Amino acid sequence: MLADLEELVVCESFSADHAALARSAEVVGAQGARLLGRAPETIVIGGVPHLRWVFGTPRVLLVGHHDTVWPMGSLETHPWSVADGAARGPGVLDMKAGLVQMFHALASLPSPDGVCVLINGDEEVGSPTSRELIEESARGCAASFVLEASANAEGALKTARKGTSRYEVVVHGRAAHAGLEPDKGVNAAIEAAHQVLAIAGLAASMGPTGSPLGAPTVTPTLLSAGSTLNTVPAQAKVSVDVRVPTAAAQDRIDTLMHGLSARTHGARLRVLGGRRRPPMEPESSAELFALASSIAAELGQTPLRGVAVGSASDGNYTAGTGCPTLDGLGGVGSGAHADTEHVVIGQMLPRTRLLAQLIARTRR
Repeated sequence: MLADLEELVVCESFSADHAALARSAEVVGAQGARLLGRAPETIVIGGVPHLRWVFGTPRVLLVGHHDTVWPMGSLETHPWSVADGAARGPGVLDMKAGLVQMFHALASLPSPDGVCVLINGDEEVGSPTSRELIEESARGCAASFVLEASANAEGALKTARKGTSRYEVVVHGRAAHAGLEPDKGVNAAIEAAHQVLAIAGLAASMGPTGSPLGAPTVTPTLLSAGSTLNTVPAQAKVSVDVRVPTAAAQDRIDTLMHGLSARTHGARLRVLGGRRRPPMEPESSAELFALASSIAAELGQTPLRGVAVGSASDGNYTAGTGCPTLDGLGGVGSGAHADTEHVVIGQMLPRTRLLAQLIARTRR
């Protein structure tokens, strides 16, 4: 398994580099073919390669991604290494260890029949070209297992995730000379400031949701305005990141965002964007987590913990189709996307055995 992990890590696969993704897809596909006995179907959408294996009539969907957030050349500063019980390198935790564990778990069973494996190449940027593939593959399955990394260094599984929405509020004003006749302009920057304050208060206006994921968050992030130092800004933009615990909260915030109105006379607003990933609510994972806990006990493993997290994954999409979903079954470690990214080697085999039993018991 370590040799297979090294093979994937040293093949860099930055999400924005389609040539690198093509090379990565070849390496991942060849590794999967060796372990599963069949070459994958390679599906290229918008220049992004996705891999799919279908064995019989699928009852179980295994979900992973081969792209990473690490720019090309990161191996020079973060080389593959194994030391002190940990494997390191770009993407080792998020989520190349999960791919290796997925392949070995399925290969350990007498047959892969009843399983679909889907590995996409754009998860780190929101899965824009693979979302339909993921949802299509999840529909009708009894379970989806997502091989993202565990929630923490103790190996907690991810039993709920917030959904995401993204917006851009575009403010249209009117330019004028800032020194000679500022009164003839409509200052888009000032209107944007009003909107930032209004947007920041949207979540609080909704009240408690009662979800273990907590309250929704509505966060203004990127701001821009104006063109030159001596001109009243004619345009401004505000980007907004939204995280929601429930589908109802996502719908409500969407209504509130598209209902924003200008506070400055003469200014106009356009609200772009909307819902992205639906929330993965706790109910979608409850039975699968109970099963995983039972299997872990049978295998003599440390008792499992399930946690709700604010980040999103492709598990949001599978859960959104109504397919029971359990996430965080991949590598155990910490530091994803950071200099400290690593996988605890001693947890790779136990997690592989856990996944194999989950597959065997849910595809019946």
